[in-house]
Amino acid sequence: MNKTAKIWMNGELIDWIDAKIHILSHVVHYGSSTFEGIRCYETSKGSAVLFLDEHIKRLRDSSKIYRIEIPYSEQELKDAVIKIIHANSHKACYIRPLVYRGQGAVGVNPHRASVEVAIATWEWGAYLGDDVLENGVDVRVSSWNRPAPNTLPAWAKAGGNYLNSQLIKMEALMDDYAEGLALDVNGYVSEGSGENIFVVRDGIIYTPMSAQSILPGFTRYAVMHIAKELGYEVRETLIPREALYIADEVFLTGTAAEITPVRSIDKYPIGNEKRGPITEALQHAYLKIVQTGEDPYNWLTFI
Repeated sequence: MNKTAKIWMNGELIDWIDAKIHILSHVVHYGSSTFEGIRCYETSKGSAVLFLDEHIKRLRDSSKIYRIEIPYSEQELKDAVIKIIHANSHKACYIRPLVYRGQGAVGVNPHRASVEVAIATWEWGAYLGDDVLENGVDVRVSSWNRPAPNTLPAWAKAGGNYLNSQLIKMEALMDDYAEGLALDVNGYVSEGSGENIFVVRDGIIYTPMSAQSILPGFTRYAVMHIAKELGYEVRETLIPREALYIADEVFLTGTAAEITPVRSIDKYPIGNEKRGPITEALQHAYLKIVQTGEDPYNWLTFI
């Protein structure tokens, strides 16, 4: 991670080195935080944040699910995002807004803990590697499943939820894969440790349903929207594990991962073991928006 000059913390810009919390903060012991991952791109028309409104709304929704009352309005948070980008003189960066429970409660009951808010930014390249957007990645199906419905709220982007993601990611890396794919409680394809997944077969694009313990991502939404405009049929449906192995194309989506092709799964080659034509068409349309700033959908907030 590249250190920056400032971090926005509870309404103030402070030095990176001073952005600290107490060891008895509730979040340290119980994972009681919500967060977002947002990208600012340097487009041909200037720097712009992708899906800023949507990310901040989801931050509030995630917090509401976990009964965390954020002491700032959505507009104040959006203004703070732009303020910290300018303070760190970024043209392009990754943005991490974080809401967490601080001091005041050491037991499981969090209601006496303070609610703290921080926003950090840093420069970050390709999440899964520099050449993956063209060459793809090798992934495996994880031995760890996503939590069953009514155990942890998958629609909340919460810190504690990502303990499951860590197990999936570490297992994959230890076995020399770039990423792990989780199944849901019923054995159907769910998502990666930090990405949504799409499967292409006979020209039709399939993706798991939003109720299958996935976090419905904004890149997922963008891809579905763009694909339909390009004339592709998109189906949200149950995907059995074996469908991965006979797919023509598979790709992962996420704010960090963007649109990343998968070249093999469990050592089964996918298509020609490189980016397929549908993946490439979707990449081209998506990256055109964030690189040129030509945005017919109003997904970008220019700063």
